[in-house]
Amino acid sequence: MGISVVINTYNAELHFEKVLQCVQDFDEILICDMGSDDRTIEIAHRYNCTILPHEKLNFVEPARNFAIQSAKNEWVLLLDADEIVSEDLKTFLYEYKDNVDGNVCLAIPRRNYFLGKFMRSAYPDYVYRFFRKDFISWPEFIHSKPEINGKTLKVNPKNLQFAIEHLANDSVSTILQKNNNYSTAEITKRLGNKVTISKLIFSPFFWFFKYYFIKKGFLDGKEGLIFAILKSQYKFATLAKLVEYKRK
Repeated sequence: MGISVVINTYNAELHFEKVLQCVQDFDEILICDMGSDDRTIEIAHRYNCTILPHEKLNFVEPARNFAIQSAKNEWVLLLDADEIVSEDLKTFLYEYKDNVDGNVCLAIPRRNYFLGKFMRSAYPDYVYRFFRKDFISWPEFIHSKPEINGKTLKVNPKNLQFAIEHLANDSVSTILQKNNNYSTAEITKRLGNKVTISKLIFSPFFWFFKYYFIKKGFLDGKEGLIFAILKSQYKFATLAKLVEYKRK
């Protein structure tokens, strides 16, 4: 059995070459593209990727499910277009798929950066990116967690050589823009949720408390404080927009 790499893209040229360089020796590379008009497709062709076109959506989950089921191999490594894997992780994945002990999915830690700094408060940030394709699917709404029909093994976060490296190093402005777009996309997902005054107050506060104290964001200095506040702002924006939507 081989391993298929699946990457969903839309105008992903910034880090794309580095991503494809680190996966070019896998058995198959599938690029599911939602209408890029930059150099994404040109770069993909240089690495002999299979291109799967998909309609442009505001969130990736439907295209992700489509691409996964299009893979020719049973085992799939799912990456974003700004994530890279090490040679150590690649070797581990090939060994793992032959000695799975009944597991159908591997949860891999991811290293995230903000304002040029590795964020300890955002680690291990487990992502479900290596799996048998017939045992997993993503509910088709934004930021959904995968439904996994079987056992999952978590990689020990102390093994940093096995972590996925997230190349994105977002600015404050970029995160604010993402917070605005993603919080709007969350509305459909949360229509059945009741938003009370206490929830508007305490839910964003809990997100700040989680990232700054529980996940020790205070160890990341000023960057950790800003990061925790932006997480809290995202939660508040989501709740406020849900109130606004229901009023309309």
